[in-house]
Amino acid sequence: MGESTPSRRFSVHQALGDGFVADVLLWKKWSVGVVLLISATALWFLFERAGYNPLSFASNVLLLLVVILFFWAKSASLLNRPLPPLPDLEISEDTVVIAADVLRVWVNRALSIARDIAIGRNLKLFARVAVGLWIASYIGSLFNFLTLAYVGVLLGLSVPVLYDKYQDHINDKLCVTHRIGTGSFK
Repeated sequence: MGESTPSRRFSVHQALGDGFVADVLLWKKWSVGVVLLISATALWFLFERAGYNPLSFASNVLLLLVVILFFWAKSASLLNRPLPPLPDLEISEDTVVIAADVLRVWVNRALSIARDIAIGRNLKLFARVAVGLWIASYIGSLFNFLTLAYVGVLLGLSVPVLYDKYQDHINDKLCVTHRIGTGSFK
């Protein structure tokens, strides 16, 4: 066995943004994590195993909401009670501009990559994009989108907390793997 250098601990919480999402993914707010896990499982079961359609589900939920609000408003006017509290259902111009700016950046990046492949004759970039799209196509043929999203939720709720707990062991194994892959043994 060789000498092992002391490894520095990496803050997974800080890498995830130090906020609410980091707390949920690292199970510091376990009740929200449990609700997210149960909700994702119930939706996956409802759509995948029970054969329910997402469009009909959304339509039925919205129909139920509209019926409840309609009867609430009618009964409130008949009984001289306050109307249901509804916020202004509008999207601000600032929100639309921010979303458009983010979308513009992503589209420009994709167009730049496409240009580099088509005009720049960048063989390495072409190969990376082709392999990435082939892998995505292969994975897509194994799962449907809903199952893939569910697996993503499960991985998102398990990988960060496992890495945070076993970080030293994982980093040691990754260093050994990297050394073997690059052929640099000491």
